Amino acid sequence: MRVRALLVAWLAAAVAGCTVGPDYVKPAADMPAAWRIDYAAAADAANVRWWERFDDPVLTALIESALKENRDLVVAAARVDAFLGSLVTTRAALYPQAGYSANANRSRTNPTGAQPPEADPYSNLYSAALGASWQVDLFGRVRRQTESAQARVYATEQGRRGVVLSVVTAVAASYIGLRALDRQLEISQQTLKNNADTLRIFELRHKGGVVSKLELAQAQSQYQQAAAAIPQIEQQIAAQENLIAVLQGKQPYAIPRGRPIAELALPPIPAGLPSALLERRPDVLQAEQNLIAANANIGAAKALYYPQLALTGNYGSVSAAFANFLSGPTVAWTLAAALTGPLFT
Repeated sequence: MRVRALLVAWLAAAVAGCTVGPDYVKPAADMPAAWRIDYAAAADAANVRWWERFDDPVLTALIESALKENRDLVVAAARVDAFLGSLVTTRAALYPQAGYSANANRSRTNPTGAQPPEADPYSNLYSAALGASWQVDLFGRVRRQTESAQARVYATEQGRRGVVLSVVTAVAASYIGLRALDRQLEISQQTLKNNADTLRIFELRHKGGVVSKLELAQAQSQYQQAAAAIPQIEQQIAAQENLIAVLQGKQPYAIPRGRPIAELALPPIPAGLPSALLERRPDVLQAEQNLIAANANIGAAKALYYPQLALTGNYGSVSAAFANFLSGPTVAWTLAAALTGPLFT
């Protein structure tokens, strides 16, 4: 009997280790054997806080504010937490589930001729039990679901990284565009001043009869064109400031200025970066994790074709009198095993 029990236990453990469905195999990518730049140096260049290389404290402060307050980043972080919770819930199905129950019931039955007249028509029933159940993962359905849920967590984390890169890039590009518009405004204002001086000279020369009315009109047209360009640039500056404020998750406000655009340092970018860096892009990694999750779902779906084994047990007390509820011959227990599977579904 002992040998038979050990054999059954070994067979159950062997069956429990089965996992149906295809295992994920990472697609091969053809890469050159050597690079013009060392991979470690390229990785270091990719991991730096590159926006600090512009050497503008205002730009750095704007990006740090956006990383703390941007609403898209808040949503992306919450999405990661949601999939982490889903992973914990899915993985919990691998282990036995325990619970408790309690019930108190009072009922009345109508007396019949077979009962003596003094019989009490009221009856009480008290019960309490501890229960446990275990859905044995015979063919790896829960393990495949856990694999899928874990891949979804990694995918959402890479999605969050992608949002971080997008926000940082958008703030940096918007700020540099803002400083370019500031410079355009300065040039337009200086152009307007020069055209005003030129127009004044042409007006004096026209009064003296040196220039014709046509030449005066041309000077006036150039002055008006320069004056009309300034409100358009100011409107673009206001829109650019609003964009930066929205990226920071704030109400529109006047964006502070740092270094002029001509004084911004250019971040060094080494030549010949290896194409293997593409494998570190968040969108590429996210797509790969989604592929892993979809592959695991194939195994979870195939496992539904196979039998499912459930073990349940309860231990408690049932009594018609509350006085001896937890004493005397009131103990009740059950053990059950159920094997189910589809035939035509």
